[in-house]
Amino acid sequence: MKYYTHKEVLDEVIGKECSPARVEYDAKLQAYLVGEAIKAARIAQNLTQEEFGKMMGIQAARVSKIEHGQNLTLNTIIRAFKALDISVNLEIAGTSKVPLC
Repeated sequence: MKYYTHKEVLDEVIGKECSPARVEYDAKLQAYLVGEAIKAARIAQNLTQEEFGKMMGIQAARVSKIEHGQNLTLNTIIRAFKALDISVNLEIAGTSKVPLC
C-alpha cells in the first residue's frame, strides 16, 4: 500500500502550488480559518451573533458570513477583533509584525 502526503494529495486533487485552482483553494481555506478564529473569540466572550453584530454595527446574517470566511476583507477582520477588544498583528515574512488594532 502506498501512502501519500497531504501535499501530494492537494497537488493531485486541487492542483499544483501556484496554479489558479490551488491559489483559490488556499485563499478560501485561509478565509475560513480566520472566520473560525473570529467565531471562537465571539463564543469565548459568550456573545450571540446578534450581540456581536450590534457591536460591529452589522446584522447577525453578516456575522454568520464572516464566521464562514465569506467576503472577508482586512477591514472587516480588524473591525471584528476591535469589537471583541482583541489585539491583532499582521506578520509578513521578511518584515516585522504590524499591529492592526
